[in-house]
Amino acid sequence: MFYYLEGKVALIENGLAVIDINGAGYALRASARTLSSLTVGSVSRLYVYNYVREDAFELYGFSELSEKRRFELLLTVSGIGTRVALAILSSVDAAGLAIAIASGDERVLTGVPGIGKKLAARVILELKDKMAKDSGLSAQAGAFSSSAFPNPGQKAEEAALALAALGYTPGEVAGILRKLDVNALTVEELIRQALAE
Repeated sequence: MFYYLEGKVALIENGLAVIDINGAGYALRASARTLSSLTVGSVSRLYVYNYVREDAFELYGFSELSEKRRFELLLTVSGIGTRVALAILSSVDAAGLAIAIASGDERVLTGVPGIGKKLAARVILELKDKMAKDSGLSAQAGAFSSSAFPNPGQKAEEAALALAALGYTPGEVAGILRKLDVNALTVEELIRQALAE
């Protein structure tokens, strides 16, 4: 299986990039965000998700490893396939997705083609549950918020859970949130600033 492919960008089409590696062209489906980061003729590295089924072998490419992790996380939701997961990543940035999940805002997801109200609710419910169970992060979020911040509370924990949904480890989350003024920022601002770190 491929972890990443690095080579010259030979072609960019709607939803597809072709990477030339020593004369062989690898077609990778990609989000609009990844495609916008590529330039034909430049050398680029794309992290690869290998989609293998009885009737299909497709490669999905991501300019950032964090985007690949979000894609894989979305695929764990029942009813979300590769096409819809790419549509979400094309329409909603990392912070927007994390905020929508943390706050339960279905409107962010229903704005994505192919996602109705029921599927949006399922994405939020299942990913919130996964975040809460993710290696005890919920308990750790409460522990580090009470020890590191003067007014611990829901904001630090919600931000921590949202960052976990994006693939951050509990240690990374704690380190990032300790650098921020949790009391002065909203959950959305915390998430956006954490992603900028």
